[in-house]
Amino acid sequence: MRIVQTTQVVAESKFNKFHLLVFLWCFFAIAFDGFDIALYGIGLPLMMEEFNLTLVEAGAIGSYTLVGMMLGSFLLGSLSDVVGRKKILAICMFLFSVFSLLAGLAPNAFVFTVMRFIAALGMGGLMPAVIAVMTEYSPKKNRAMIVAGMYCGYSIGAIVASLTGMYLMENLGWRFLYWLGIIPLITLPFFLKQFPESLSYHIVRDNGEKVAGILNRIDPEGNYQATDDYEYKSVKERTKGFPAKKLFSDNRAVSTIAFWVMVFSGLLMIYGLNTWLPKIMQGAGYGITSSLSFILVLAVGQIAGSLLGGYFVDRVGHRKVLLSMYFLGALSFVSLSITSNLLLLYVLIAIGGACTGGTQNLVNPYISEFYPQEIRSTGLSMAVGIGRTGAIVAPLIIGYLLATNWDPQNAFIAFAIPSLLGGIALYVVQERHGNFNRSVTPPAVSKGSTSYHAAGGSR
Repeated sequence: MRIVQTTQVVAESKFNKFHLLVFLWCFFAIAFDGFDIALYGIGLPLMMEEFNLTLVEAGAIGSYTLVGMMLGSFLLGSLSDVVGRKKILAICMFLFSVFSLLAGLAPNAFVFTVMRFIAALGMGGLMPAVIAVMTEYSPKKNRAMIVAGMYCGYSIGAIVASLTGMYLMENLGWRFLYWLGIIPLITLPFFLKQFPESLSYHIVRDNGEKVAGILNRIDPEGNYQATDDYEYKSVKERTKGFPAKKLFSDNRAVSTIAFWVMVFSGLLMIYGLNTWLPKIMQGAGYGITSSLSFILVLAVGQIAGSLLGGYFVDRVGHRKVLLSMYFLGALSFVSLSITSNLLLLYVLIAIGGACTGGTQNLVNPYISEFYPQEIRSTGLSMAVGIGRTGAIVAPLIIGYLLATNWDPQNAFIAFAIPSLLGGIALYVVQERHGNFNRSVTPPAVSKGSTSYHAAGGSR
């Protein structure tokens, strides 16, 4: 019986149709996640008029929604290491699809908030699970680029929402945007049929046939069999115990807390901008269509930051790239508060998008890779869940700032502070205690058995 180390097989594989299938489904799911999240800020000006909301009330509704996302990250994201990432992704897609539609049908602000809160549970649980499964199934050589490219779906979703808002909202109303959220529900049967479950999920359950089937799609020349030993004993041993407790074992405590601070800072900036950027620019004298165009530019910047950042991460590592992006972001926000030139505003907002959403898109796989596979979803879910407190307070903080006598554009200065805080937190991460470049040592093999631990290895 040969012993197969599945993580090594995936790490040394070449990108093929199987990887593309996982990528496209993850891209699709996160795109609608981004679409749904962007809806609130895009439809907010018209919704405030219909529901007669004050700035502070609008900020509070945004924050209540983000509480739902935080709970979703904790509950659904962490459960994916236990019940399977595919199941959690399906549940998340169902929740944010159905309840986004119902939010668009809400007769008043209270019902809207309740529907939006339930949809947010799905939005919150989706991100950790989709990043964990994409990280698990990506070849090591270009993993950062693949995961960052997949996460660009989030920004694509925001762009589609922005374009829909720009060209259809004035005629069809803000509710129409929420009705489009039902699309993922229609595709759910195809997702359940095509998307693979996590390898670790099958290994823990001694499902060698499923593991072999997935590995043969990843490495067609491997000829994997259900009778192979996929390190069942060692994988089961590693999955014992309470996953959240393991985030603080093996010298991971300092880095775990640093990750929480990084995500807190990133999500504060992202959700503060997504919620209030159109309103800030309207306050600065731009019309509703022009103000929505800034959201579009912000999303384009996020995509550019994700792809360029992923390219450089695969070459020089996460730390150098992320530190540069955090401090460049702080500089761009200070500059935004004192700039009136339209072209320069667009450039700076694009840079701000690259250094907020783009940075967070690189932080997520960085966190995911730091932890061993058996606690990968839990580690990212906890970081995102706790970090979502930043997303929760962001709409309130910026809402209060805009309610004062401040020039609306001066609110950009507030975003420079979390950008610097994120860079400081990154600096204290102890990479030597992470799982980044840990070599996989072939296990001891009994007489008469064979070890096969890497794609292309001998047997």
